[in-house]
Amino acid sequence: MTDQPATLLAFDYGETSIGVAVGQTLTRTANPLGCVRVKQHRPQWHLIDQFISTWQPDALIVGVPVHMDGSEQPMTHAARRFMKKLEQRFSLPVHASDERLSTREAQSRLKELNRSHDSDDPIAAQIILEGWLSNQGSTP
Repeated sequence: MTDQPATLLAFDYGETSIGVAVGQTLTRTANPLGCVRVKQHRPQWHLIDQFISTWQPDALIVGVPVHMDGSEQPMTHAARRFMKKLEQRFSLPVHASDERLSTREAQSRLKELNRSHDSDDPIAAQIILEGWLSNQGSTP
């Protein structure tokens, strides 16, 4: 990434649903956008295409799940495969972000808003992106 402001899309990859959020390096903020359904290990690519077309991101961030001790799990490999497919399909830089506890934090945020019935996936993607932005320091 350069020192220029950049738009980023983040994904919280899951086996049945992928949360999507958008953010920018200038303000270091992120907002949830929605969900993409996954059927038979295949995301609804046409919806991801729409997010990419609408937001014109400079890079993509994908939450990579690991156990609390940092060891890998089966979803770690699935998220990495998703990252590779994004990179191949859109020719954009794709960065991994630690997603530990993002779902728990998303559920907590929704509960505070009395919206615990809403999907937590877009909020988890927002949290993943917020974490990635805060870990980038002053150089996005």
